[in-house]
Amino acid sequence: MSTKRRDYRDLIFKIDAELSKIHDADLLLERILLEARLVLNADAGTIYVCEGDQLVFKYSQNSTIEKRLPPGHKMPYTNLSIPIDDSRVAGYAAKNRVALRIADAYAIPANKPYKFSPSFDQQNNWKTRSILAQPLITSSGNLLGVIQVLNALDEEGNAIPFTAVDERIVGHFASTATVALERAYTTRAIILRMNRMAEMRDPKETGAHVNRVAGYAAEIYDRWAFNHKVPDGEREKTKDTLKMAAMLHDVGKVAISDLILKKPGKFTPEEYLIMQAHTCFGARLFADPQSELDEISAQVALTHHENWDGTGYPGKVDVCADNPIGTPLEKGPDGSARRLKGEEIPLAGRVVAVADVYDALVSRRVYKEAWDPEKVYAEIKSQAGKKFDPEIVKAFFEVLPRIEGIRSRYPESEDSAVCRSGN
Repeated sequence: MSTKRRDYRDLIFKIDAELSKIHDADLLLERILLEARLVLNADAGTIYVCEGDQLVFKYSQNSTIEKRLPPGHKMPYTNLSIPIDDSRVAGYAAKNRVALRIADAYAIPANKPYKFSPSFDQQNNWKTRSILAQPLITSSGNLLGVIQVLNALDEEGNAIPFTAVDERIVGHFASTATVALERAYTTRAIILRMNRMAEMRDPKETGAHVNRVAGYAAEIYDRWAFNHKVPDGEREKTKDTLKMAAMLHDVGKVAISDLILKKPGKFTPEEYLIMQAHTCFGARLFADPQSELDEISAQVALTHHENWDGTGYPGKVDVCADNPIGTPLEKGPDGSARRLKGEEIPLAGRVVAVADVYDALVSRRVYKEAWDPEKVYAEIKSQAGKKFDPEIVKAFFEVLPRIEGIRSRYPESEDSAVCRSGN
């Protein structure tokens, strides 16, 4: 075996170990695409997931285009899909369960069933040359999606064809990445089942809502961490954990009475106090932490309704099962639990606070129509330094195109508008 091949193998083994540490399926997909590009020195790529008879774009990356963006910015999400059939390169690879290697996208022989669409190139002043599409197939034969990498680069940065060796390398990479992806899907399914318990009690806790809030939180944190020069390794690890924890932000509502959760009108002051206890019930679920995910989930559940100016809830409380819910650890002037303020509030809670309020305002509820996006943005800006950490608000607006992309990726069904906001 040549030194170059041994280097490739060593790199893939290292990547395998890194992928095994990522628990969130979406972040894993993004990382799989990035690492596939690095292994093959590809300028760009797209990763698709299989949904029915369609391949849905999950992530697109393009180093050339991203260099044109301001530092720390990423390409917006693309909410498109293509059919799993012979008409497109990725669709052909998925349908026929084969890798497809094309030397020049603009010179595909006329007798081939698949065609190349130049619309992306035309819109972005970029040119696709070489393509390598590899299906992601589980050991049991299920199709999960397709990795498509574009424009292999030589040492001078010129686009060259992918080789047969590249095809074998990405095939091995895809098989090991698929194992990690199956594990991540299983983790997500467990978390979503926990949320379905809350959804049975409170129709607000839909899968679409929790996926949006989790996606927003991950993007907001990622930008905040970039602004604060958090090292890449720490940033990726925290982003992964926070995204899963954010999905469980309101899981404590399983302990709140249906008479309150499903009340169509506004709460009385007494009912609102009872509703506030969902933060403590949620944190109590993680009171015996076994992992960093448990610790962050407890922080998010307990503190995502705390306010930067100290006017939120539940404050400095004890969530131990041996004490009544809401027992103060420290008392304020009125005898109730002292409210948390500023950076006393854990970062995870401050991030999810913005993500949750944004989704509540921009979504239709039984007691209100969806706010106009510009009105929502004005409200969030006005609450910087009051309800929200100003630095988190700054990060929110810096990633707004990706926030809007997540919102369109997880639309709410018509019958979900019966929900109630917990704010």
